[in-house]
Amino acid sequence: MAQYYDGTKLLSLNDLDGNKPEIYMCTTNRTGGKTTYWNRFVFKKYLDGYGKFCLVYRFGNELKSVAEKYFKDINTLFFPDYMVKAEPRSDGQFMELYCSNIRDDENTMPRPIGYAVALNNADAVKKNSHLFSDVERMIFDEFQSETNHYCPDEVEKFQSVHISIARGQGKQVRYVPVYMIANPVSIINPYYVAMGISQRLKTETKFLKGHGWVLEQGYVESASIAQKESGFNKAFKNSSYIDYASEAVYLNDSLAFIEKPKGQSRYIGTIKYKNNEYAIREYADLGLLYCDDKPDTTYKYKLCITTQDHDINYIMLKRNEVFVQNMRYFFEKGCFRFKDLNCKEVILKMLSY
Repeated sequence: MAQYYDGTKLLSLNDLDGNKPEIYMCTTNRTGGKTTYWNRFVFKKYLDGYGKFCLVYRFGNELKSVAEKYFKDINTLFFPDYMVKAEPRSDGQFMELYCSNIRDDENTMPRPIGYAVALNNADAVKKNSHLFSDVERMIFDEFQSETNHYCPDEVEKFQSVHISIARGQGKQVRYVPVYMIANPVSIINPYYVAMGISQRLKTETKFLKGHGWVLEQGYVESASIAQKESGFNKAFKNSSYIDYASEAVYLNDSLAFIEKPKGQSRYIGTIKYKNNEYAIREYADLGLLYCDDKPDTTYKYKLCITTQDHDINYIMLKRNEVFVQNMRYFFEKGCFRFKDLNCKEVILKMLSY
């Protein structure tokens, strides 16, 4: 039984096309050691002569004390002879990281080892992209937010940051792998939705492959046991958060079943997606919502998910945030049911907006 997370298997995988992935995603229960593993991995790569790295955060205020946040644990465990410090660049919109060895001569200058950037400062990264041409790998920790607090257009900003970094050295595009780390918060997080993972991921999935990416849905048993035996956590043994921390279950999602409820229902609305129409019905006695592909075409409340589906008598989903919030509430409480996987995809797509 492995005591801590090990990313060797994930790193050995090819993507769905048989190519070396550029995105590696890793989720496990909390305190499993995944952040420690990947932080150590990129620092060791630097020491072995394989280039600099870049730490990715969500907001600019997270760049404060970044050297301590990144290096404190691995310093004590693996690199006691080294020190890391950070210097602000571009008026503090990103940071440059340096390291030194305690055995260095006092005249030896600290060596630049990489950068720390914020997605919300994507424009600053773009304007200074020439500085990042020596970055060889990236880490994005906590890519799933526990509080659902993401940047506006976050996935687009993430893409922009990577494009800005993965250039230079005489190449239009360089191979710069990203190691994305998170606890399993929500299967409708922006990254899973954008890459089509939400519709494919199952509870029993250990590894999943896509075009350009691979995903590990891990579970570290020793961490789970330690969490459950904690006196503090025992006091909250019925908490869904403790289940999330110890068992690697999704904090914001209950399993959404593919089954048809029994009883009387009330028609709520019609959803149009990819030029097909879907129905949402409420089973009030059961406290459930149900989606199938048998819409009531006479019902006046009609929504379209994408601009491509926009038509006469349809309202764009983005103008009905209250409706979406209500639907998301039912989903997160495990109160949605679906006729089939296609209907499930429609709801997942709707809730991602």
